This record gives sequence, structure tokens and C-alpha cells, in this order.
Amino acid sequence: MSTRNRIRVFTIALASLALAASACQKGDDVVVKKLDEISKKLDKLDDIETKLAGGGRPAAARPRGQEQPQAPRPGTPDPAAVYSLDITGAPFAGPKDAKVTIVKAFEFACPFCLRVNPTIAELEKQYGDDLKVVYKNYVVHPQVATTPALAACAAHKQGKYHEMVELIWEKGFNANRNLSAENMEILAKELGLNMSTFKADMNGDSCKQTVQMDQAQLTAVGTRGTPAFYINGRFLSGAQPIDRFKALIDEELAKANGRISKGEASVKDYYAKYVLAAGEKKVAQ
Repeated sequence: MSTRNRIRVFTIALASLALAASACQKGDDVVVKKLDEISKKLDKLDDIETKLAGGGRPAAARPRGQEQPQAPRPGTPDPAAVYSLDITGAPFAGPKDAKVTIVKAFEFACPFCLRVNPTIAELEKQYGDDLKVVYKNYVVHPQVATTPALAACAAHKQGKYHEMVELIWEKGFNANRNLSAENMEILAKELGLNMSTFKADMNGDSCKQTVQMDQAQLTAVGTRGTPAFYINGRFLSGAQPIDRFKALIDEELAKANGRISKGEASVKDYYAKYVLAAGEKKVAQ
């Protein structure tokens, strides 16, 4: 194998590690690597390959980030496509209606779902009323992540979803991964929830159906790990750097501003018209 081919193989391997290091996947071992370290290695390999291609001279190769788009593998989301996700009744942060809606698929047993939280908070701060964040359950580790998902659902019914989520991360996941039903009840008491109602909702059919429906909906549009994001229906996988989010948000915000200024939609009906109605209900197989 030539030096150049070895570099190419190594680059692909590092890219795979980058994905594994930003998301929890079903059936995969979690490879804990820092994304910025991998990115630096990829940059160095790009420089080496450029020199090899041009005999040490600056190459006329296409700049990084402008590569020819490749067709997605069957069963996986197309980053250029818009996917339809019903967000009716789902917990959310931000305004009721926004030009850009992010659907976040997550679970409480995934460290990368926690790691990306500051990024989402910063995006909410920067984009203000233009951005809405909706939360949906995608359970990768059902033995441990189902119970806190049901607990969050039960708290949502009493108007304490975000407070419960914060406690689950702080005093559940970060407390030696204590995501047990007993601990969920302790957290619910701390929030002052009606405990008989909380237990009934947590163990009842409604919350179980909510978690199952979220899972089915997200699976249909290609979700295979957490966290996963659909930005006005466009897929982004993993705990990515903030610039990756902003690039998509800015694209979608520009589209929304253009359509709204032309009278083709309002902020109130934008998601329903251009994402829910126009988007794909499932990925191509």
C-alpha cells in the first residue's frame, strides 16, 4: 500500500472515531476521544496528502469542507434532506413558534447528550426567539435509560420537565449513574411534585407510549444514536462543535426569512408547512 493510500485509510479511521466520540450508538463500544484532537490529526494528514499530490507544492485540490457530496448509505439520513417529525405535545425550550426548530433526540445514559447541553444553551442565547428546541426520547441503553425517560415524562405532565431533566443529569447521571426508579422518586420529591400522580404517570401507559412513539418516529427518519438533531428537519449527528450547528441554523434561518418576507409563510405556521408537511417521513432503504 502506498504512503498516500495509508494516509487515506488512516484519515477514514480517524473520521470514524470522531463520530464514535460524539455520539452513543446502539451495539457500539464508546470510543472516548476528544473531537478537537482528532480534528488536528485530520488537518495534519490533509497537509501531508496535499504535498504528496503536488510534489511538495501547494495543491489545487478542493478545499476541505467543499468535497463532493456523497449519497447517504441506505437507511441513514441524507444531510441535504428535510425529515418530518411531529412535535405536538413534546417538551421544548424557547418560543412556541420559531423560524428554526431543533429536535433533539437524546437519552439520559449517554455522556455525549450531557456534553452537548452547553452548546444548545449557547445557541438558545445567540438566536433568541428565532430558535426553538424540542426534546424527544431515543433510548440506546434501555436497561438504564428507560426509567429516567419515563420520570421526565411524568414531570412534564406536572409542568416540571426542564427542572427534572436538570436534576436527572446532576443528581442521577453525575451521581454515579444513579438512574434508578428510587432515585427518580427522590428527585421528584425534591421538586415538590405530587408523588401519587408522578408514580402513576411514570408507570402508566401514557408515558410508556410517549417514549415508544418518540423512538419509532426517530428510528423511521434514520436516528441510530444519541444525541441526534433535526434542524428544521435536517439531520446532524453527535455532540458537534457549535459552528456545525450554526452553519445549518443560519442556512435555515435565511430560508425562513426569505419565505416569510415573501408572504409564503408566517412564523406561526413555518414548521408545520415546510418541515412537518413537506419533509420525508422516513429514510430511503
